Amino acid sequence: MEGEVSASGSEGRTCPEAVGSGRTGEAAAVPGGGLAGGRRTGPPPGGTAADGNAAGGEGSSHRPSEEAGPPLPENTVGCASAKMENVRVRVQAEPFDTGKEIARLHDGAPGVGAVASFVGVVRGANDGRAVGSMFLEHYPGMTERAIEGIVAEAHARWTLEAATVIHRAGPLAPGDPIVLVAVASSHRGEAFAACEFVMDFLKTRAPFWKKEATPDGGRWVGTRGSDFEALDRWRT
Repeated sequence: MEGEVSASGSEGRTCPEAVGSGRTGEAAAVPGGGLAGGRRTGPPPGGTAADGNAAGGEGSSHRPSEEAGPPLPENTVGCASAKMENVRVRVQAEPFDTGKEIARLHDGAPGVGAVASFVGVVRGANDGRAVGSMFLEHYPGMTERAIEGIVAEAHARWTLEAATVIHRAGPLAPGDPIVLVAVASSHRGEAFAACEFVMDFLKTRAPFWKKEATPDGGRWVGTRGSDFEALDRWRT
């Protein structure tokens, strides 16, 4: 399933409140359990065809919500402003063309002097176990809005010209590209920083669920402690 959120320009570069609670820095509740914004408490509520275990059952390695780490900086979750003219957020099953997506960021954009990008791929081994395949679940619409809010916060911190975030969902094999984050700016320093910022919060705040197929059976993969620790540098 594919969803896309295209942000149009808007006045101002601050966000008045977080979606869901009306309080800044708090993720919105997900029907049936868990929290939007990556505070994963187990498999998607109700399970799926790819889920061989009950939610929170054997094989689940998800982090409890009380250990979810620091929230996004204030006024960022589901942010409705601080948008650029050229923002593309997509969740899709199909592979993406990295070169084409990067070219779209700077073609016909005279203000772009640098594009920083990150491509994540599916590992063939994790925590000492071979990984035969991976299946990703997400909440259509909610996931795209969460990512858009992260990009909006990056734009509030740095002067950016354009950004693209593409995350795949569904079945994936080792070596498959899973995520692309690409950010365009006038200067390389802002592009590098914004790309890292978006990726750090994407890992911990976007509502995705990953299940790996290993020789010992399927297991849901929780967010690593190191991913939450990476957020500390963005607190200021």
